[in-house]
Amino acid sequence: MQHDDSTTRRTVLAAAAGGAAAAASGAALAQAPRAKGPLVWLDMDQQGLDDAYDQIVYAPNRDQVGKRRIANSDKARAVIGNPERVAYGTTEIEKLDIYRTKAANAPVNIFVHGGAWRANRAADYACLAEPFVKAGAHYVVLDFINVDEAGGNLFPMVEQVCRAVAWVYKNAKTFGGDPNRLYLTSHSSGSHIGGCVVTHDWRKEGLPSDILKGAALGSGMYDLKPVRLSKRSKYVKFTDEMEESLSAQRHIDKLYTPLILAHGTYETPEFQRQTRDFFAAVKAAGKPVELLVGEGYNHFEMLETLSNPYGLLGRAVLAQMRLTAAA
Repeated sequence: MQHDDSTTRRTVLAAAAGGAAAAASGAALAQAPRAKGPLVWLDMDQQGLDDAYDQIVYAPNRDQVGKRRIANSDKARAVIGNPERVAYGTTEIEKLDIYRTKAANAPVNIFVHGGAWRANRAADYACLAEPFVKAGAHYVVLDFINVDEAGGNLFPMVEQVCRAVAWVYKNAKTFGGDPNRLYLTSHSSGSHIGGCVVTHDWRKEGLPSDILKGAALGSGMYDLKPVRLSKRSKYVKFTDEMEESLSAQRHIDKLYTPLILAHGTYETPEFQRQTRDFFAAVKAAGKPVELLVGEGYNHFEMLETLSNPYGLLGRAVLAQMRLTAAA
């Protein structure tokens, strides 16, 4: 089902604002409807498509949720301790944080953060580690180059994350991990990268094609064509090769990892569609995949469900890893 981007945006913003402010905002928008220009993608004109790849338009509480995540990460480190910081590559950014569990030969979950390919750092995601560490898994959070530092090129980001996954596989035993029980979680642009990781040809590197035994990709993008048409092309130097190579939906033949795909009902229409379409394509290929829809959650709130062992994503990922929440 296609959505009128202006109507969807008004609905989301009105619900997020709440009360009289929402009514006033909705009334103001209703009095001055935007004239739609030529269609650029599906039923969207350029502004509609740009808005559909700009999270702040649909999630006005972005900064509030971000502050909450950083504060909760500080609290998590106070409980589970500081991570072991290890280099997986030669440049300064190529490091990862290992939050260890007490169990021996434990499964490992690797997290790839989002931030429009431009922002955020591993230290701000410690809050995700606590439920997994307490349930008996190591939790590894990656740092990697951003697209601005890479001169608009997404390839170095994907290459570094793949290198980090390979490092965890080869070195898991050194920190008490089981290399045969590696899992991946991700969010937003991190899920775009995660999609590239799970469709990477690991055999070319002499590694098992099922190096990851499961992955949960939240709120991601799996085909870069509409993204390339959006205002994100102002800072990402898209090429035909980049669009083709880094669109996971076009490489499902290389997928050997069971997937959980998720989006919230208050996400942008494009982030919802991207997830639904990727799910449908993986399912049509006969490969294991599950779709989770977070009712009432926007893009940033969806990630918070991963830090809760009884939240939508937290519960699903623990089940995928065959773990139970700590009592």
